[in-house]
Amino acid sequence: MDGRVLSFRLAGINNQNFIMQDRETGSWWQQVSGEAILGPLKGKRLTRVFHDELSFRGWTREQPGGRVLVPAADTAWKRFSANWEDSTARRPVRVHTTLDRRLPPRTVVYGIEAGGAARAYPQERVWTQAPLHDRVGGTSVVLLVGPDGKSVRAFEARLDGRELELVKPADGSRGEAVDVGTGSRWDFRGEAISGPLTGRRLTPVYVLRDYWFDWFTYHPSTGVYLLGARELGS
Repeated sequence: MDGRVLSFRLAGINNQNFIMQDRETGSWWQQVSGEAILGPLKGKRLTRVFHDELSFRGWTREQPGGRVLVPAADTAWKRFSANWEDSTARRPVRVHTTLDRRLPPRTVVYGIEAGGAARAYPQERVWTQAPLHDRVGGTSVVLLVGPDGKSVRAFEARLDGRELELVKPADGSRGEAVDVGTGSRWDFRGEAISGPLTGRRLTPVYVLRDYWFDWFTYHPSTGVYLLGARELGS
């Protein structure tokens, strides 16, 4: 931040979202937004780094020589996170805002921000409809599901100024899509692997996998993709 390297530790929970504290200034940072909410750096925002959230099998297929960070067995994080999903699922959701009832609070969604707009895509809807096309803030996007049937990525559905329409291949190959215009076949990395566009790559779009209540808390004007509708009222 401002040329200074910060180191973080887990400090607590706010709106059921992790709070990090930097050792250098003692400021508290909200995980989901990267914003300092308390301390000398309050109001500052960390620069977001693009990331994927994939199944381990899917990641090793793409990165067979990749290294794996394994936390020590006695770390506070490991103790704290043991059975996290199961234990929190049994508790009521309590946040400092009014819950939005368009979806159950703990519905897992994939959130996308583009052009000043935000949209949430329920996980089950993405898994069943992908390739799933939509427009967010004027940007044409497509969500793809990987060969594992669970991992999700999003890309701009546009190449050389022309929008692409990606569909499931006729042979049913999981994790691949075919664009209607050229017949080129695309893989889960957003790369054309056959056809006239072979070797071309789509521009990736940042996706956050989150609970609905958490996404809505920090994106109160978000739309929701549901039941094939482009957007339900905010």
